[in-house]
Amino acid sequence: MYQGGRELREENSEPFDFKAPSIDYLLLTHAHLDHCGRIPLLAKRGFKGEIIATAASLELARLVMLDSAGLQEEEARYQTRKAQRRRGGRKGDIEPLYTTLDALNCFELMGRHASYDQALQLAPGIKATFIDAGHILGSASILLSLEEHGRHQSLLFSGDLGYSGRAILRDPTPPPEVDAVVMETTYGDRLHKQLQPSIDELYEVINETLARGGNVIIPTFALERAQEIIYYLREGVENGQIKYYTNVFLDSPMAISATEIFERHPECFDNETLKLSADGSDCFAMPGLHFTRETAESMAINQINGGAVIMAGSGMCTGGRVRHHLKHNLWGKQNSVVFVGYAANGTLARRIIDGAKKVRIYGEEINVNASVHTIGGFSAHADQAELLAWHKQTGNPKTTFLVHGEDSSMQAFAKQLNNTQVEIPVLYQEYELGVD
Repeated sequence: MYQGGRELREENSEPFDFKAPSIDYLLLTHAHLDHCGRIPLLAKRGFKGEIIATAASLELARLVMLDSAGLQEEEARYQTRKAQRRRGGRKGDIEPLYTTLDALNCFELMGRHASYDQALQLAPGIKATFIDAGHILGSASILLSLEEHGRHQSLLFSGDLGYSGRAILRDPTPPPEVDAVVMETTYGDRLHKQLQPSIDELYEVINETLARGGNVIIPTFALERAQEIIYYLREGVENGQIKYYTNVFLDSPMAISATEIFERHPECFDNETLKLSADGSDCFAMPGLHFTRETAESMAINQINGGAVIMAGSGMCTGGRVRHHLKHNLWGKQNSVVFVGYAANGTLARRIIDGAKKVRIYGEEINVNASVHTIGGFSAHADQAELLAWHKQTGNPKTTFLVHGEDSSMQAFAKQLNNTQVEIPVLYQEYELGVD
């Protein structure tokens, strides 16, 4: 699913350059919207094959796709009303990209649950092995072992890679040596701020904002980031680094459901998180934490003039409840907005980060007077150093295909690779492996 400006969104509805019914298997690396968001469209266009992912990814993907379908339907209704006003009330419905029924239909295609490091036979000559990518719950890199006419090739898809030392999840599993690699380059041109200074900065922003009587708004991705921030807020309260009692609102039905899914999949947790559970502690619970599912509860938060930490989706502010909270808090000098994740070009989050003095939210111009903070150390993506270290462990692959990054990021990362032939493919470009 493309996310960002209008042109990118329009690309979501473009025809595929392949016949959907011809696909036998869909191997899902993880459940973020940009990776699974068009699976219902694929099924709507005739895909009847098997969807394979880890158990945690399949459960999260159901949640993400249902949420996306609801947003598609809501956007279609809004655009229909808008078009009818322009046409003087004449009818003419605008269709959503896909519906809730389309999302439910594709659930029937979810097949085998992949276990880390255990090969699955897909077809004669094709085995797939899912390797822990440490990115979000259930995320994986996927190794394909291929044999055709006596030729053998190993092809590794990085998926989105996490990095070492984060809370909750295990570190990424080192990859094997392979013949070819397809790898992400989201942060291929930069290094992240270190994690502990980022945690300290979060506590500092919260303390300063609460001291001046303001609210802290944290646009939050529902998967991983929300759970990770709650984890660190709990630690900050327990060790006294958050100095003021505060009400923390997780104002995202999707993030609340995702947190419940997290608690059902301890097989993905690192030893520290498992030890907390064994000791009877809940790493996702703290005094003053409120889960707000209902719309009325969310609206009531906007009556709070200070002393609250409000976490709401979406992380890029492209939709969801966070836009309401920004509308009610961006103009206040006493408030703070903290971005703890990636913001694509063309999104409201990126405009605020880039220093916009005014932004339009729900048709209203809002002055940006709140303090704006970007804390990069919480990213769930590996940075350039981690990506290079991961790639080095793949040996000397004949070819490395760079994908999933802005052009500047891919070009910068390509310059760092000297042990492989680098390709930066365009959409639907085809390659033949193992041919000199």
